Amino acid sequence: MTDIHDLSLLLRARTPLIVLETHDELRALDALQRAVEDTGQSERGRVRSRPLYRWTISDGLVRAGFGEPEPGNEAHQEPDEVLRHLRSVRSPAVVALCDFHPYLEGNPKIVRLLKDIALAQSQARHTLVLISHAMKLPAELSRLSARVSLALPGEEEIMTIIREEARALSAQGRKVRADNQTLARMVHNLKGLSYADVRALVRSAIMDDHAITESDLPAVNKAKFELLDLEGVVSFEFETANFADVGGLGRFKDWLANRRDAFTDNSLKDKPKGVMLLGVQGSGKSLAAKAVAGLWGLPLLRLDFGALYNKYHGESERNLRESLQLAERMAPCVLWMDEIEKGLANDGSDSGTSKRLLGSLLTWQAERKQPVFVVATANDISALPPELLRKGRLDEIFFVDLPSEKVREDIFAIHLKSRGLDRLVIQGPLLAAAAEGFSGAEIEQAIVAAIYSSRAKGEDCGVQQILKELASTNPLSVVMAEKIASLRAWAQERCVMAD
Repeated sequence: MTDIHDLSLLLRARTPLIVLETHDELRALDALQRAVEDTGQSERGRVRSRPLYRWTISDGLVRAGFGEPEPGNEAHQEPDEVLRHLRSVRSPAVVALCDFHPYLEGNPKIVRLLKDIALAQSQARHTLVLISHAMKLPAELSRLSARVSLALPGEEEIMTIIREEARALSAQGRKVRADNQTLARMVHNLKGLSYADVRALVRSAIMDDHAITESDLPAVNKAKFELLDLEGVVSFEFETANFADVGGLGRFKDWLANRRDAFTDNSLKDKPKGVMLLGVQGSGKSLAAKAVAGLWGLPLLRLDFGALYNKYHGESERNLRESLQLAERMAPCVLWMDEIEKGLANDGSDSGTSKRLLGSLLTWQAERKQPVFVVATANDISALPPELLRKGRLDEIFFVDLPSEKVREDIFAIHLKSRGLDRLVIQGPLLAAAAEGFSGAEIEQAIVAAIYSSRAKGEDCGVQQILKELASTNPLSVVMAEKIASLRAWAQERCVMAD
């Protein structure tokens, strides 16, 4: 096991400080105990290894086996006291300090005591293992330490956990139902979590109905996101869409359908990277991004570029790095970068922040190892840096134009049916002709306004009310005619038409 091997090497090298960042404390302690046993030196037929202790603020110093606190250990319960004790003891030991991170912040005495123990290797030769979910060492301790990360469970280990939980339920006379396709997707979606978290989510998925079904996947994805997200700027979009709810975009739908299986095929070296959807506001780019996740059955994360910015130097870049790391841990997933131009447009007024954000994003695109499919949406192509548009950054740039008459008819049908106005669908050609130049969002709003107007008068909504709302609306194609014409001209030679 790599975890134990890495720990064993560091223990044999008598590394004074080892940092072990993990949420899975019990597994970390088990790996450490096995590593200590593995480092036992055979001398005249006897196995010699340093004793292992664990310290917590609640129990003080406890011998390996992790039973009751040793008698007389009350004085060793406080962090400074246990470090003074270890500094005075000459018999070498391995000591796991659990959740020690709060005592390092703004506490020079604790930092100095740790440094004293680390520098006294020629005398005591202790190894202190700091186990915590997050550990940032001061600079004076970093050079004396080494970091180890516990490997997260792979697909085989996750499947083993699912089988174990299913067997446990079967032993109680309740057989667990599942199909191979749903199981495979569940395994994919649980990657990036610790063993304990995987087991907890699997258990919650099968306990309610004794089955792993398609309906369990969104809840598992949301729970996974909540476990991983630490007040970041990425949001989990629980409600994805179906492409049946999206009018038009025929070429884009075909492009996605041809790549659906390839994205999660581990045998393929070149997997789909992502797309950019450029187009007029309200043309359906956001709905299309949601539909990608719905079509591929993947969790959808939304990255708000506007929320990345922070007034403190370097914080914006850190926010982006943490967001991208979260996406990789959620993989396989769809990462929707909404209105990306708002975060990367360089107008010279942000002290170079947008350039640094762009650099971080491009580096991640080139180096990412996990299957994260990017859907970037943009309204203003002139604000985007050319580096982002270079071939190879993303697979394709699609232009989402205002809908044609046939597509407008489909859009009317979708929105009318969703509001119980199926009887008006037959009037689709008439409505579509009257809505020339309207975007999908503007068509929807006209229907909503007509329903409100009819309701206020105590009438049923009909075609005439919708036509009246259309006639009273100036669509963006009129209000922003020059800008839309310029956008179309740019896209003509550079983009693939989405429809």
